Amino acid sequence: MILDRTTAPEIRQIEHFSIVEPERRVMRNGVPLNIIQVGDEDVVRFDLLVKGGQWNQSQPLQAMFTNRMLREGTSSLTSAQIAEKLDYYGAWLDLSSAVNYGFITLYSLSKYFPKTLEVVASMVKEPIFPEKELDVILNVNKQQFQVNARRVDVMARKRLNRALFGIQHPLGRYAELEDYDRIDREVLQKYYRTYYHSGNSSVYISGKVTPAIIRYVEQHFGESEWGDTSLKASFKEYTPQTETGKYIFVEKEDALQSSLKMGCFSLPQQHPDYLKFRVLVTLFGGYFGSRLMSNIREEKGYTYGICAGLVNYPKTGVLGISTEAANEYIQPIITEIGKEMDRLCSEKVSEQELEMVCNYMLGDMCRSYESAFSLSDAWIFIETTGLGTDFFERSLEAIREVTANEILTLAQTYFCKENLIAVVAGKKV
Repeated sequence: MILDRTTAPEIRQIEHFSIVEPERRVMRNGVPLNIIQVGDEDVVRFDLLVKGGQWNQSQPLQAMFTNRMLREGTSSLTSAQIAEKLDYYGAWLDLSSAVNYGFITLYSLSKYFPKTLEVVASMVKEPIFPEKELDVILNVNKQQFQVNARRVDVMARKRLNRALFGIQHPLGRYAELEDYDRIDREVLQKYYRTYYHSGNSSVYISGKVTPAIIRYVEQHFGESEWGDTSLKASFKEYTPQTETGKYIFVEKEDALQSSLKMGCFSLPQQHPDYLKFRVLVTLFGGYFGSRLMSNIREEKGYTYGICAGLVNYPKTGVLGISTEAANEYIQPIITEIGKEMDRLCSEKVSEQELEMVCNYMLGDMCRSYESAFSLSDAWIFIETTGLGTDFFERSLEAIREVTANEILTLAQTYFCKENLIAVVAGKKV
């Protein structure tokens, strides 16, 4: 059969969308175990989620360095031995800390999983936070901090969050250079004891998961309690203290171009309008064919790229807009952003444009949940945000059913350029 390459293939709508749900168990010690059995490759991914992050720390950097130092030595393994073993068995370890969770992620060949998981179990259960390694890690991170602190995009992002949330809020309080000197072994051990235990954790295992692999996980993390389960994590409520000014300039004399960050509070993910509002935001600035890109990049040539999106935090959300451009173009860009918001509030989008953005979003959803590991990311997202298991089906339904009239109503209800705070970091023009 010869393909006719002169005729484009027919575009077919997605009729139904579902992703493989984990098999959910509770291990003997009460730790939830989520098993995602997908794929034929002899590789598995192990995720340990610890509830507690930036939101819960008593001082800046505490959550991040507690998580980061797990690999720097245990009661039975030195940092060099940990690195050597993982490298020898071809494993990859990722340690990360977010707003309200810490993550320990291991990628391992199935046949070496017993060996690699044993290393991870030692890291999680018996870290010693050695002072020598901690000093090295702190010095490296201090140098990186000083480099990043001079980047205009970092300067603008931090200043915008401070303007939105206030300096007393966990999301508005950023580490300063002197905060690195306040981190010591005792500070990390205190955070570790409070949050890293079996009463505050959950496990995901994905890939080609065999009964033997499940037994290894249960053996190391599910048979008996580990850590100090008597200590309870604290999750304090904070009220944002938003600044009243709508324009903030952060000067950097030698900047070749300026960074513009704009933002305002928006819908949380739990809001009934959120999923259709996300279509509006994508149309506005969430993909290459968006209104902001078409106007400010393609027509005006002010910047190589500009984007808008929803940033999700516990119980709140932020509509954010971001770009970098030559210093003299920043004010015209702010003006054009306001014009595009006004257009969406006053003019109904065409059916063709709405169909294009919806097809983009549907295709992006399909690409995002193809593999076992991306499925793991999807269900970890559900757990860490507290959304229901029907979130993906509801997302598909919202994209397929949203109308041009609804987009107009959503824009009129939730788009207000006067609410945006604009932060510019760069050189005075």
